[in-house]
Amino acid sequence: QVQLVESGGGLVQAGGPLRLSCSASGRTFSSDAMGWFRQAPGNQREFVASVSWNGGSTYYEPSVRGRFTISRDNAKKTVYLQMNSLKPEDTAVYYCAAGRYYTSSPLRASTWGQGTQVTVSS
Repeated sequence: QVQLVESGGGLVQAGGPLRLSCSASGRTFSSDAMGWFRQAPGNQREFVASVSWNGGSTYYEPSVRGRFTISRDNAKKTVYLQMNSLKPEDTAVYYCAAGRYYTSSPLRASTWGQGTQVTVSS
């Protein structure tokens, strides 16, 4: 089973950028679809973005489309989430996940990372 470790979280001002990384180890990474989810205090975990096994297809939750970009580097076994124009409502713990990709719906996650905190100040 693949193991996932997120990094890059922190405190950022509204309007600023932040890039999250997720490093994978274990079984083959390049055959897995990957994604990002987030969970704000008191809320359920929600889907953010996903990318197909080869990076050729992506899918975004509507509120982040145009601001966030998901990408992957299979040689480095790493998936990224570039977040721009951040808003206070983007504050959450962000989780990396591996799973099954769908072109028009959220990733069906089967493996999770431990999460990284993102806080956006107004």
